[in-house]
Amino acid sequence: MKSSQSFFSDISYYVTPSDIIEFNYCKRFIYYIKVLGIPQNEETRFKVQQGRNIHTLKEKRNKEYLRSKIKAVKKLNEVSLVSEKFKIKGKVDEINFLENGTAVPLDYKFAEYKDQIYKTYKTQMVMYSIMIEEMFDVEVKAAYIVYCRSSNKLVKIDISEAMKIGIKDIIKEYAKVLCGHYPKATKSKSKCFDCCFRNICIS
Repeated sequence: MKSSQSFFSDISYYVTPSDIIEFNYCKRFIYYIKVLGIPQNEETRFKVQQGRNIHTLKEKRNKEYLRSKIKAVKKLNEVSLVSEKFKIKGKVDEINFLENGTAVPLDYKFAEYKDQIYKTYKTQMVMYSIMIEEMFDVEVKAAYIVYCRSSNKLVKIDISEAMKIGIKDIIKEYAKVLCGHYPKATKSKSKCFDCCFRNICIS
């Protein structure tokens, strides 16, 4: 049986946070699209939320306010990230390097804060953390989300080692599927109701 690392070497492209978010929603959805190459008849149901006016809102913010609030000594904007080890890539709005020697990814969401942080946001930020640690050789213990539709509310996400290990395991599982492994069906049958592959999916 192949090791996880050899699975990654067989992948012909880099996996994005959006890919993993979709995979978490339904693993077979990815199998039908990526492995069998069956086209969808509709748009993907689950996407990372993006606002058309996000860049305009970012330009209106007080650029130094957020940086001082999280005690950043250096900031990089619009950073393209990649992990050669895990074959993942993405682009983060900001990387802030803090006084304590750690770094934090920061992303802007065209959304309202409703007293909870979506699992999709956490997945995205943990993947950014993994890539930042590999690229910049710096520890990442937290991340931040700015909710633009809630007056640029800044919300902290604690990033634990367990969260990183969990995402790495999911990435390995994704790699196995891309190499032809047929995954188990989702346990949430409500997801199957409007799926464009429901007629060919074996329960």
